[in-house]
This record gives sequence, structure tokens and C-alpha cells, in this order.
Amino acid sequence: MTLPLVVGADGSEASLEAVAWAAAEAVRHGVPLHVLHAAVGDHEASDVVRTAAERATAAAPAVRVSSEVVHEEAISSLVGKDRSALALVLGSRGLGGDLPGLLLGSVGLAVAARAHCPIIVVRGAAEHRDARFGSIVVGVEEGEGSDTAVEFAFREARTRHCRLVAVHAWNPRFGASPTPEVPPWYALEAHRRPPAQVLDDALRGPVERYGDTLTSRLVIDGPARQALVDAASEADLLIVGARRRQLVAGLQLGLINHALLHHAPCPVAVVPRT
Repeated sequence: MTLPLVVGADGSEASLEAVAWAAAEAVRHGVPLHVLHAAVGDHEASDVVRTAAERATAAAPAVRVSSEVVHEEAISSLVGKDRSALALVLGSRGLGGDLPGLLLGSVGLAVAARAHCPIIVVRGAAEHRDARFGSIVVGVEEGEGSDTAVEFAFREARTRHCRLVAVHAWNPRFGASPTPEVPPWYALEAHRRPPAQVLDDALRGPVERYGDTLTSRLVIDGPARQALVDAASEADLLIVGARRRQLVAGLQLGLINHALLHHAPCPVAVVPRT
């Protein structure tokens, strides 16, 4: 069975931008697009899904669109689709106006923390949403926390026929001798695994499987949040991984994930580690 791309629609302009982005993405992947609207009552619900479907077909005439209105709160309705969706797509802000500026709303943040499938928050100006840069950025962390995200990024780059930039950021002080701020085990691990080696190890398998994908490696001395935001300034999509919580359902969205969901200059995908 072909899993659809599911996009949340609430009538806001941000959600319609997400619908348009998701429609183009669905066509790229050859999958259907399912528009989901959560409504407490029937008032204007049909208008919301009709407008969303029209925006989808305007953005990608070849897209196969279905729609659904569910009578429950938005977070539960979206998370309830996570096991039957290729990914969940959300706008950067909803009608609730949770926070000022360009910050992600509370619904989007809650869905990103609870879903089992990749979550894509559509952010940024039109040039970032319309795939004009021909580049995807993926964040690579120490260890195996990024393995699923890297695989996702390679598949996305192949589908889009674009360049992939793998970014690993590290703090230079962690490569020095142990100090009260730097535990001995971390300093030893940094010494054994130079930053460039972290990238090489993470990319070795995917590069063999996706040999036709143009791949660049970028090692940054500095905070990961700023490194990824800067790298994504000329990208169509930013991809990061997230570990699952051990004791409760959901994902461990750390400071980096939160910062990118709120401030990334382009659409950002959070990919749960499997």
C-alpha cells in the first residue's frame, strides 16, 4: 500500500503554504496527498478543505488529493495519522497565533514531539519553499542518532535530483584535554573520532547506496544550531534526526531541534530514529 503524505490544514495562510509545498512533494514521490482538517464543529470545515484542495492542485496539477474532516482536537488528529503516513506536513503557524513573529505554534511543536513518522514544518520565504536552490542540508551528530535522518536525506536528494550537504558541528574545546567542563570520556571520544571522521562514518553506507547523489561535507567549529541555520540559508530543505524517549511516547526534541523548528530559514524535517 502506498502511504500518503498527510498535511494539516486549518485555513491559515501558513497552512495553505504547507499544502502547496506538500502537493509538490507528493508528486515528486509519486504518492497521494491527504488533507486533514480538525474541527470542533462543522462550521466552515468544508470551506477549509475545499480551499486547501484547490491550493494543492494549483501548486501541482498532477497531485492526487483526498481530504478529511475529523471532529477532535488538532494534535490528536494529526498524531493519529502518523503510522499511516509517509510524513506529516505542517505550517509554521496556525490560526491560533500562539507566538509572535515566525515561531512555530504549540500544535506544530506538540505534533513534532509525539509523531512516529517524519514531521516537516514548512517555513521560509517562497524561494525556499519552491525548491529554487537545488540543495538539501542534513545535520549529522556524533554516534548513531542521525542514521535515519541521513538515509531520509539521501532519498530526498535523489528524488529531487539535487545536491546534499552533510553538516557536522562541534565545539573545538571538546577536542582538548579534559577539564572540569569537559568530561574525560568526551575528550577521549573526540580525540578518537575527529569531526571529519564522524561525517565519513555516517555517510559511508548511504554514499554506496546512492552513488549518483552529489554530496558535500561541511565541518563547522561552533554551535550546531547556528551552523545548521547558516547552511540552510541556501537550501530547499533542512533535515535533522530525533531520538525516541525511553519511558514515554514521543521524541526527545533537544535545544537544536527546538531552535530549528522555530527559526530555520527553509522547510525543516524532523526524522525519528528507527
